[in-house]
Amino acid sequence: MAVDPADFAAVAPRVEHIDDMVRHADGHPALGDTVWRDLAHPRTDAAGFLVDDTAYAHVARADNGIANQWTLAVAVAPGARASAVRVALVDAALAHVARHGGGRVACWVPGVTPADDADLAGCGFRADRELYEMRVRLPLAEDAALPRGFSLRDFALGRDESDWIAVNNRAFAGHEEQGNWTRATLARRLEEAWFDPSLFLLAIDADGIAGYNWCKVHAPTDTEPALGEIYVIGVDPRTQGSGLGRALAVAGLARLAGRGITTGMLFSAADNAPALQLYRALGFEIHRVDRAYEREVAPA
Repeated sequence: MAVDPADFAAVAPRVEHIDDMVRHADGHPALGDTVWRDLAHPRTDAAGFLVDDTAYAHVARADNGIANQWTLAVAVAPGARASAVRVALVDAALAHVARHGGGRVACWVPGVTPADDADLAGCGFRADRELYEMRVRLPLAEDAALPRGFSLRDFALGRDESDWIAVNNRAFAGHEEQGNWTRATLARRLEEAWFDPSLFLLAIDADGIAGYNWCKVHAPTDTEPALGEIYVIGVDPRTQGSGLGRALAVAGLARLAGRGITTGMLFSAADNAPALQLYRALGFEIHRVDRAYEREVAPA
């Protein structure tokens, strides 16, 4: 069943049920924040594809400001995995992209397996890049200490948006998901139910925002404890080498530990050696490997 954006709210409970079945079977959900944002606040070019109450695919334009980039996510309950339902859902999503001008489609698969490689290769995708989900016990043994010349404060709604976007896009220049944020990209995140400005820490120096650590709390489930995530962390290139990144990481994790969170987490690109070195030095270990698959889709 194809699901138009106008019907997203109606199918959201069924999609949540499917994702819950995946989480119970695999230990993690299949669908990420992009899907839940779209189901709550639909965009006109997004589409869903639902197979009974056993599988769901969601495709939408990436909200990173780059034209003709799409994101695809698929959740298939354990009882439907022996069939070709995932391939059928991916084909339907790709046909939707083709009808809407084509472009590059990225499909992120959490906790990747050889079966994922086989299915997506059969749909014309190639493995592109990987993310590590990393975890650490909280509180850390070390205290947060900002380098000389920096102070720490919370993000201020209505004041910091433009300056933060400028710093973020410089910090992640060339990064596909994180390096092209716009006011609309940020606004969609600030509207999330989990957003808490007291967990969005800004490092300030004489020139303004020098770095940040934006954290979030994941409520406990029947398979996971409450998790405190470093959602996105970055420093302005002008401050690199100052030790500000480590100090911000420690400060954010301390803020999470102060909320009673005992497990910290983050996602890091598997090829980001400096970041991995820092996170391992803080005690983080790899918990899960996610993989992005990509392919080009010609316009219909």
